[in-house]
Amino acid sequence: MSTDVTAGLLERAVQLALRAPSVHNTQPWRWRLRAREVELHADPARHLPGTDPDRRDLVISCGAALHHLRVAAAGFGGAVEIDRFPDPDHLWHLATVRLVDGQPDRASAALFGQLARRHTDRRRYSPEPVPAAHVAALVERAGELGVMAVPVTDSAVLTRMTDVLGRAVREQIHEPGYLAELLMWTRRYADAADGVPPTAVPVRTGQWDEPELQRFPSGTLSPGRGLGPDGGLLMVLATPEDEIAARLAAGEATSAVLLTATRGGLATDPLSQAVEMPTAREGLRSALRLAEHPQLVIRLGFPAPGAPPLEPTPRRPLRSVLLHP
Repeated sequence: MSTDVTAGLLERAVQLALRAPSVHNTQPWRWRLRAREVELHADPARHLPGTDPDRRDLVISCGAALHHLRVAAAGFGGAVEIDRFPDPDHLWHLATVRLVDGQPDRASAALFGQLARRHTDRRRYSPEPVPAAHVAALVERAGELGVMAVPVTDSAVLTRMTDVLGRAVREQIHEPGYLAELLMWTRRYADAADGVPPTAVPVRTGQWDEPELQRFPSGTLSPGRGLGPDGGLLMVLATPEDEIAARLAAGEATSAVLLTATRGGLATDPLSQAVEMPTAREGLRSALRLAEHPQLVIRLGFPAPGAPPLEPTPRRPLRSVLLHP
């Protein structure tokens, strides 16, 4: 790889990786940049103990950023290798990404244009169903990263799953610190570079107030016309194991699914509430008859007719997330 290609490539790739989704938009990652490699570290200071007691969301968020980095590097023409958990003495050093000689990964490079286009869309979706070919492509992309993607298409299974999501909402509000964290990260100070602003949350209209799919207080985002039933689809990401490596892989798969869905014209909305409490996770696992461990739920669908474009949610500047040697 020529010096012209590598100069500044990783810095630019990290800059785009900051666009990754994260729980409550906490952006719980830190990066250490060197000439030909970059380290990804989880940031425990941004852990939400009331919302995410076992740090599942934190690691999944970092996994999404790791995959975003991989896509960005490929889009800039760089080939990379990834060493996950390179230091057994420092568990929060999640990965080191190195530039290597060779051609960039074509599948990753094909998603490069979606990094700036992908936004979480919490609004009601169009009645138009998600085509089977789109669903199959998402299942394949997750599978390439060792993660099972389970589309929920059976009405009886969906009913059981909705019950689980509803119970999770009702139970989690009683967890110590949960409501305080919810308010803290949805009512940020002016010009905050993190959190979920009201402009990213739909106005409550009475048509789209299903509590199992609406965690945040009412915002200011226009929901669109939303005529007819919501044609969205729920997809569950699950892994054979449930340790930190599996959660990191689930985060990478989350990014791959979201970017692939965006490329196919779909809106997306990651839903972590169903996996944040042990009872809810087991309920979800039982509802889906899964041997694997659920890691995240993703809502997918076509944007509602007349829905205005989404504004990017804020991100911290690169200098705020860099670790220095």
